[in-house]
Formats: sequence, structure tokens, C-alpha cells
Amino acid sequence: MRKAARLLVALFVSTIPLSVSARQSADFSRLPWDPPSTFSILGYDPDTREIGAAVQSRVFSAGNGVLWAEAGVGAVATQAIVDVSYGPQGIELLKKGLAPKEIIRTILEHDPDPRPTDWTKKGRQFAVINARGEVAAYTGPEATTWAGDKQGKYCTAQGNILAGEAVVANMVQAFENTKGHISLRLQAALEAGQAAGGDKRGMQSAAMIVVKKDAGVWLHNDVVLRLQVDDSPDPIKEMRRLVEKAAAQRRRG
Repeated sequence: MRKAARLLVALFVSTIPLSVSARQSADFSRLPWDPPSTFSILGYDPDTREIGAAVQSRVFSAGNGVLWAEAGVGAVATQAIVDVSYGPQGIELLKKGLAPKEIIRTILEHDPDPRPTDWTKKGRQFAVINARGEVAAYTGPEATTWAGDKQGKYCTAQGNILAGEAVVANMVQAFENTKGHISLRLQAALEAGQAAGGDKRGMQSAAMIVVKKDAGVWLHNDVVLRLQVDDSPDPIKEMRRLVEKAAAQRRRG
């Protein structure tokens, strides 16, 4: 059985130099459910101050449990041998003013690792961004191969059970080089990651969110865009349709 948890959603800014980190992994094939292998991108638009995130996985409803965000606070992506509580923990620590690197260290140190033999904390992967654009990411030494993360200008990409490093590298490049609304840039990143091989197991679900204080439709809505494709043979193609539809509605507004 494939499983996913709960979605809020996220994204973040980053001005740190390009870098890649990758890890080898343990074998979790005997688990009664699949590790939520995922490739995700979190990004920021300095012109509009919108924060966004997108994810694709060979897991049902991957958006639930992977993406966490709050306008004016920051965002967290939680995946691989996931502890979903990393999401709300990260948001709360962002509210307290901790730097992303400190948040990652704090969460890992306080993880009691309740199932070290079959769901070890050494296999977790997560990323954090604050409202000033500072970012940090972690890929555990036992995250399922291939696993790694790459940071670019105003973005970070991370993934596990991927075809290889080119997945996250191409996602960063696509986000940086695509013009237009941040949702189009996030979509381009998903497409570039999939073109590089994506999740080695295939495709099933995708999700995207964009947040900004009071920038959504209606009153007091911080969600500019929230899209989710829970089960599809080509979720990225369906996400493209939804992103284009949302863009057309914004042009009419």
C-alpha cells in the first residue's frame, strides 16, 4: 500500500551558491508501504514576493505530507523516510526566528528515531526556507538511492529514489531560466525533473502551492494557488493544464 499524510504547503528563497549533496541508501523494499519517493522544488519570486512549491511522486496524493508553508513565515518540504511532524515543527521554529540550518539541526537532534530498523531518521530528507530567503536542506545517509538536493538562486530541489543527480540539477536550471509567474517556473521544474528520469518507479501524483500574505482570491486569503493531482498516469501533464488554466484566470482578473 502506498501512503501519504497531510498537506499544507511550502516554498522558499535562496541566494546561496549552487551545490549538490547526495547519499546512498538502505533497502526498504520489505516495508508494508512505499517510502514516499519524491522530487520537489521550493522557490521564491523576489519581484512578487510569492513563495511556491511543487512535488511529483510515484505515491498516491504525494502533496499530502510533503509540502508545508505559511505566508510571511517560510516553508518546509518533508520526504523520503519521512516523519511528517518535521513540517509543523519547522514552521513553528521559523516563527521563533531560528535560521534554517539551526532548524534542521534542532529537528534532527530531537527526533527520537522510534523505528530505527525499518524507518530510520538516517533516511529522512527535508528542506527549510525562511521569510528572508535563507535556506538549508538535509538528505540523510540512508535515504533511498538516488537521493540528493541542489540549491540555486531563489530555489532548492530535492529528491529520492531518482534516476540520478540530473533530476534535481535540471529542476534548478529550469526554475532559474523560465520566465513568467512562479507557478509556470515551478511547473517547468517538474517537467525538467521528469525529462531527466524523475522518480525511478514512475509517476502517480503531483501538487503545487503558491502563497503570499492576502494575495489570494476573496478576503484574507494567503493562498494564491493550490493544485493537487492525486492519481494520474501523467500527473505532471495534468498539472500543466491546471497551471495554464489558473494563469488564464489571472489574466482575465
